[in-house]
Order: sequence, then structure tokens, then C-alpha cells
Amino acid sequence: MLQLPELIELEDIILQAGNVLRVQQHGEVKRHEVSFPLYSISMGSTALDAPVLGFFGGVHGLERIGSQIVLAFLRSLLVRLRWDSGLQHTLKNMRLVFMPLINPIGIARGTRSNGYGVDLMRNAPIESAEKTSFLVGGHRISPHLPWYRGELNASMELENQALCDVVKSQLLNSPFSIALDCHSGFGLRDRLWFPYAHTRIPFPNLAEVYALKALFDQSYPHHPYVIEPQALQYCTHGDIWDYLYTENSGSGQFFLPLTLELGSWLWVKKNPRQLMSLLGLFNPIVPHRQQRVLRSHLLLFEFLLRAAHDHSKWLPKANHYINCKQEAEALWYGII
Repeated sequence: MLQLPELIELEDIILQAGNVLRVQQHGEVKRHEVSFPLYSISMGSTALDAPVLGFFGGVHGLERIGSQIVLAFLRSLLVRLRWDSGLQHTLKNMRLVFMPLINPIGIARGTRSNGYGVDLMRNAPIESAEKTSFLVGGHRISPHLPWYRGELNASMELENQALCDVVKSQLLNSPFSIALDCHSGFGLRDRLWFPYAHTRIPFPNLAEVYALKALFDQSYPHHPYVIEPQALQYCTHGDIWDYLYTENSGSGQFFLPLTLELGSWLWVKKNPRQLMSLLGLFNPIVPHRQQRVLRSHLLLFEFLLRAAHDHSKWLPKANHYINCKQEAEALWYGII
């Protein structure tokens, strides 16, 4: 049996938290002798009109630092809940949702894909309207090649079905929700991507994203993140967040999926020996650097928590909405 330290950590958190957490198991993923549960966790308000912030990780098994960041934040929150009256008050008015291990078999086996060779971030039933890079944009050639989408017209993989169930039941029933999906493996800088991945047309909630970016820039002017639509870098087929967003369009509920893409090339630049292992391309290997990564994104997580809780104070309205939309179009799409 393959060992999965992140699952051991998650189950230890669940055990220690007691009734503070609401835990659901969304079946098990199996491949040959390997079997792992799919967990989601929620905490805070159960009110249907409460704003929701979701943290997701482990979609790609090679990028286990994403799962580790989510788990570290979850454990920190549980410790703070014992003494932090401000956090206690906040969680009376909003809900937090966690799904740190979306692809546990991929994490345990050290593969980007799940146990059947399917890249979960290329598996949703949505096609790119743009020309995509060969293989990287998603393909149906063979599960033995990376970025495989799965068979045409097949159901989504069990992991993605579980993810969709969590998002639809926990986030999309709220008037306001944000999802943050934690990845690594691209570029020298940490990036916050918003949809779309399947097209370069402007994202419908552009004004709201720009207002959130402006709020972040003004609150923390020295933050390290590049905030941009994913399509500025590359387009793909089958993006699960594009799929969930388009499924929710027209509902009247605000849903903003974000992707935290950690700039892992910087870790390789600082320590070229990481090139000697596949995991080293996607995760910090040196212990002190791993610790730095685990703590360096707490500012972003805390900001999103507060922004979700107090969304009514910064969401643009009337003329401010128009100005935000125009400035966003000029910044990200060159529309003047």
C-alpha cells in the first residue's frame, strides 16, 4: 500500500478538530491495489445566504505543495479558533470549505494525472475556442501521454465529479463565493489566475475581479502576485473551473474561481539540483524553502477570507462598476 502523508495529516486534523469541522466523504478512488477516500470539510455558518470561501488542492499529483499549503492553513485556523474572537465572529457569518486532496492516487504515485492517466484539469466537458499547444492544451491520444483528457463523451473522472458535487452543494448555493485552487509548476513568479482558460474573450465578472485586485494592491502594495486571466499565458480544453463557472452563469449567484499558480521555476533557479527529480520541478525540496512557501501565502488566504466576509463593501456598483470594467479591459485585454 502506498503511503500518503498528506492524507495522514488530513485525517489527524479531522480527528483533533472534533465537531468544529463538518466532514463528508465522497466515495473512494481506486486503482489496482490502491484505494483512498475523497474528503471535503466545511466550517463556519451553515446559512444558505452566507458567503463562502473554498480552498482546493492536489488536483495534480506532482504538485503536492498545493495540498500542503491548504492543510497548513486549515490547521492554523483550528488553533486560532480556540482563542481568536475575531475569527470566531467571522465564521458565524461565513463558511469555509476545504478539499485538499482531490487526486490522492496521483499524489501517492507521484504523477500529474489520476490513476487512469487522466489530467483532471483537462477532463471537463468544455472545449477551447482557441488554438491550443500540442498535448499541453489537452488531448485524447493516449493516457500514457501527459495532459490526457479522457475518452470522448465519457463521464468525468470520479475525482472531478466529487469536486463538482462539493462546489455545487457548498459554494454555488451561496449569493457570493470564491474558490482558490492551489497549483505549482509555472513561471518564476506566483500568479493568481482567473477564468477563462478555454477562450481569450473577456471574463464576464471582469469588473469584480478588477475591484478585488485593486483592493489587494491597495491593502498590501508589496504583495508578490501577478493577477491575470489564465488565457494570457495559454489556453486549454477541459478546464474544470471554466466548466463550473459556465454551469453557474445566469443563476444570479456570484462565483469567482481563482487559481494560485506557484512560480516553481524560481525554486529550481535557486537550487538547480531540483532538476534531478520530477517532484523537484513542482515542489520546494530544501526544508527551509518549503517552510517559507507554507507560510508566505497566509497573507493572501487571510485577505480572501476578509474580502469574502465583507464583499458588500468593495463589490463595484453603478459608475464604479463601469470604471472597473473599462480599466480591466485596458489592462488585461488591450481594449481602450
